[in-house]
Amino acid sequence: MAPPKRGTVCLAYSGGLDTSCILVWLKEQGYDVVCFIADVGQEEDFEAAKSKALKIGAKKCVVEDLKKVFVESQCWPAIMCNAHYESIYLLGTSLARPEICRAQIEVAEKEGCFAVSHGCTGKGNDQVRFELGYYALKKDIQVIAPWRNPEFYNRFPGRDALLDYAAEKGIPVSSTKAKPWSMDENLAHCSYEAGILENPDTTPPSDMWKLTVEPEKAPNEPERFTIEFTKGVPTKLEYTEGGKEKVVTEAVELFTAANAIARRHGVGRIDILENRFVGIKSRGCYETPGLSMLRSAHMDLEGLTLDREVRALRDQFVTFNYGRILYNGLYFSPEREFLHASIVKSQENVNGRVRCKVYKGLFGIEGRTSPSRLYDLQESSMDELGGFQPSDTSGFITVNAIRLKKYGEMKKEAGESM
Repeated sequence: MAPPKRGTVCLAYSGGLDTSCILVWLKEQGYDVVCFIADVGQEEDFEAAKSKALKIGAKKCVVEDLKKVFVESQCWPAIMCNAHYESIYLLGTSLARPEICRAQIEVAEKEGCFAVSHGCTGKGNDQVRFELGYYALKKDIQVIAPWRNPEFYNRFPGRDALLDYAAEKGIPVSSTKAKPWSMDENLAHCSYEAGILENPDTTPPSDMWKLTVEPEKAPNEPERFTIEFTKGVPTKLEYTEGGKEKVVTEAVELFTAANAIARRHGVGRIDILENRFVGIKSRGCYETPGLSMLRSAHMDLEGLTLDREVRALRDQFVTFNYGRILYNGLYFSPEREFLHASIVKSQENVNGRVRCKVYKGLFGIEGRTSPSRLYDLQESSMDELGGFQPSDTSGFITVNAIRLKKYGEMKKEAGESM
């Protein structure tokens, strides 16, 4: 006997194991399901995923191309402030969530859905990111989070149970019990977690990495290219491919080309332990090829163009907090808007070109130029005065030594060593 109808739900659908099983489970609970697939640059057959969703019970499946808005609205600001979380993670997953939330809510409204659903684990960050986004965009939306529903998680205590359920229900999936780790991919990165990776001392198998070549197997010759920035935003990439010089300026094309260069040279892999917002430590392996290069080139150009005090304030307050805000799912917040305005202001003079090189997993800078640089070649030279009077430094040192002399004297009187 079929369960009573309970309304229509818009499910954030990837076509993977979790969301495919959730789709069938929602149908079992009596819901009609409209699947939403966000194209944020992941390498996926979207028509096949759409067909799969409809085959296993979706009422409708909507695919939205979000690549351009993802790059321009999320990746570019992250590069402009050199965003990171805990010094190393470049927020590839976090960056995609706001645009996915925005588009999913739009689809839910258009299709008359009373609720939205997702496949995020009850122990992870993404449930927070999605749901805070949903509520900010539509305060009265209802959320169905299966991995926080005791009926669901007691029935499916792990990925093996999901794989068994998929086999029972005839749901085609690519995950296997031999390779049970979870993956999340977009144009900026690919993440890997769970399964054998949960032991922090387990070396990731070489066939896990999807995007980048093993650095040891990368070409034996370095590859050189030039990135141009305008107000902190990458606006041109010049490189050579197949013996032909190429220039790209459109945002998605530029990002894709940067990815291709980094991927074939094994640039952008990290393996870290991070502190999730919910309070649990987690091991994550990430490939962030193009974003890693673009961010590093941007940081280098700032050395030439950004004022020292502006850079220090930005690094201490904007960069650190912007990364935390994105990681914790607070993109749709007044504090994020405040910081974004600061980011834009800080980048007004970050204009110029950076000559780069990649080789066997390494990224390097070979030179940089800028029309708005603060660097003065004559003033900085050790071979000429360039308007700088070395004798002036004596007073500078004397004034800065006043408090240090007092502190040293106090320590000496107390019998304490410096």
